[in-house]
Amino acid sequence: QVQLVESGGGLVQAGGSLRLSCAASGRTFSRYDMGWFRQAPGKDREFVAAIRWIDRRTGYADSVKGRFTISRDNPKNTLYLQMNSLKPEDTAVYYCAADAVGRGTWTTENDYDYWGQGTQVTVSS
Repeated sequence: QVQLVESGGGLVQAGGSLRLSCAASGRTFSRYDMGWFRQAPGKDREFVAAIRWIDRRTGYADSVKGRFTISRDNPKNTLYLQMNSLKPEDTAVYYCAADAVGRGTWTTENDYDYWGQGTQVTVSS
């Protein structure tokens, strides 16, 4: 069992930055592919970014490419999402997720086994 707890959300002006953190319990975090998703009001949850455990290869949604950076600190069991040049359309609840199986795919909710409770990010114009 893995527990994920996000933090770092808040209110920021357009053009600003935030760094989200996701603290994971358990000793096998370093072997999990990890991802970030977000859900805006009235919309489906969507993929944002992911990072593989074995080679730290990363992937991003087109909407955030070049602005967001996903990273992980395995000794600290923590996943990060650095968000720069934020836009009002980035407003959403952001969730981290863990793939404990190693599916090799990472852009859909079904690719992950564990989820955090989410942290709200609000970008004002």
